[in-house]
Amino acid sequence: MKEIFNLIEEITRLDDTIYHELGNITHNGRAEFAAEHGYIKSVRILKINIARSGYVEKLESYINSHYQLLPLEYEGWEEWVRTPEMEEAMTHILLENKLG
Repeated sequence: MKEIFNLIEEITRLDDTIYHELGNITHNGRAEFAAEHGYIKSVRILKINIARSGYVEKLESYINSHYQLLPLEYEGWEEWVRTPEMEEAMTHILLENKLG
């Protein structure tokens, strides 16, 4: 199933490092479950209803082609590893949304 992403999350890993990720309500629910069960430290939504730019579509396509939709109550946390090109797309997304 293809996921459509419309928000940006800030995720804090257990080692206190932070990264940003595209998400949606389902992904955020999974992240909240992971935080409550100690797989990540925390998650917070930085911006909702982000614009569907070319960078969002590019990163969304990458995530959908490399990762499976996990159940809401997944025991663990899967961090989506990005290529340098996808890292650059995420940087542009943050800048487009005045978060970087």
